[in-house]
Amino acid sequence: MRATLAAVVIAASAPFAGGAAATPVSHFTLQNGLEAVVIEDHRAPVVVQMVWYKAGSADEIRGKSGIAHYLEHLMFKGTDTMAAGELSKTVAANGGSDNAFTSYDYTAYYQRIAADRLELVMKMEADRMRHLKISPDDWQTERDVILEERAQRTDSDPGALLGEQMRAAQYLNSPYGTPVIGWRQEMEELTRDDAIAWYKRYYAPNNAVLVVAGDVTLEEVKALAESYYGPLAPSEGIPPRIRPQEPPQLAERRLVFHDPRIAQPYLMRTYLAPERNPDDQKSAAALTILAEILGGNSATSVLGRKLLFETGDAIHASAGYDGMSIDKTTFSLAVMPAKDVSLPEVEVALDKALSDFLAAGVDPAQFERIRTRIRADQIYERDNTQALAQRYGEALASGFSIEDVQRWPEVLMQVTPEDVMAAARAVLAPDHAVTVYAEPQALTGAKPVAAEAAAAALPALGGEVTQ
Repeated sequence: MRATLAAVVIAASAPFAGGAAATPVSHFTLQNGLEAVVIEDHRAPVVVQMVWYKAGSADEIRGKSGIAHYLEHLMFKGTDTMAAGELSKTVAANGGSDNAFTSYDYTAYYQRIAADRLELVMKMEADRMRHLKISPDDWQTERDVILEERAQRTDSDPGALLGEQMRAAQYLNSPYGTPVIGWRQEMEELTRDDAIAWYKRYYAPNNAVLVVAGDVTLEEVKALAESYYGPLAPSEGIPPRIRPQEPPQLAERRLVFHDPRIAQPYLMRTYLAPERNPDDQKSAAALTILAEILGGNSATSVLGRKLLFETGDAIHASAGYDGMSIDKTTFSLAVMPAKDVSLPEVEVALDKALSDFLAAGVDPAQFERIRTRIRADQIYERDNTQALAQRYGEALASGFSIEDVQRWPEVLMQVTPEDVMAAARAVLAPDHAVTVYAEPQALTGAKPVAAEAAAAALPALGGEVTQ
């Protein structure tokens, strides 16, 4: 049975935190369970439509890695009313752009197009939500495409390969240890039946979030959503998002990664860290600021000043943390030693810098500079409609509420130096670390990456694969 057309408005015109000039954000839910967010921005006649499914690679069955990303590719095939590739061709013909991406916790599809074409793209997006057709030929061709994508983006990139090995060492039990794109030997065994089963299990209005941002109104989006998404039947039996969890880490884990394409040795270290949680974002906010303090800017950060300018032991030092994660995430450090400084020597220097920081605490002047920059970033972000759509879509697909998103800037501003130091002492424990030495191997016939690009080649340990 198809659900009837109707919607229940949850909240209307809720302001994005930050003052009188805040962006109007509205939220409603259709009777079939589809959540919708409307972000109004009338400065240009452009609109972004995003559909986020609450299913990513961390929801995959063991042995079927890569199926979430594989289905993302197959979603660009046909339906009963659209030929294969017709959606993207139509968007391009109307002057727009479209794409999709898969992460550990969600899969998202989007179009950016003139505002008066919103109905056109919404009709097509709603069509493939429930009516995808995967032909016997399509699934094999597209499987070859994702295998080639892995060859180009992972197998040929030493930083990506290191990132895979590092995550696998960090996560012994969590599915976050499996790459989003999948392990090659498992990708090669994916079938049409696997893709159809994944599609039927997770692709439904009651497992999705619609975000429309740009030159639109709540009333307009609500009417279109009722017309095109409203008739789609919800699914029963969507499994709860309960994943295997990490056991306590009792000892440091170490790897040495050799690849002839590495031009400049470097050290990477990650620590298992708390994720950002709905209704409890304080720890994540403290870790966000800690990453900025330790390695957000080479000239002013703790590691930058200590390792690059005081001791001269490194030519690059950085820190990173992204708390938007359903399960535990990581806090990362990266250091590239200076000429004639070995990896063990730069690790000693890194450990001393961290020890000195834990003993001395946060520099009040640096703390205020970072608070000011974060506050400015929150304001500047309002100028990017697609970034706002991404922020809300990612949050709701990960179990957060509109209120959680809007309170995040306030939570960041409430963090104190004492909160930062408490987070640092809890996370930066040697027994919780995975440390990797990355260095070239003396093999012939390999072409190293350019030395000047070595710092940029440090692996990103987040997980997202774009088509």
